[in-house]
Amino acid sequence: MRYMQARVTGHVQGVGFRYATAQRARELGIVGYARNRDDGSVEVGMAGHDDDVANLIDWLQTGPSAARVDQVTSEEIAPQSWTDFQTG
Repeated sequence: MRYMQARVTGHVQGVGFRYATAQRARELGIVGYARNRDDGSVEVGMAGHDDDVANLIDWLQTGPSAARVDQVTSEEIAPQSWTDFQTG
């Protein structure tokens, strides 16, 4: 199991980014969260198999069609106790 946190910047709020991320994460069997940050970015915490987490991070580079992603940064984090994927 791999635990990661990503920060996505660009035009990523108000375009369905969190909900599209949750849908993609659930398709991949990933648990975690996507939430808006005060600086206009979206933070994504995720846990899943290595390949699935890598796939979601790749997907974040583009996101849904209404979004414009400028940058995605990610880092490994300590294990979490998430049981599903939440938006908030």
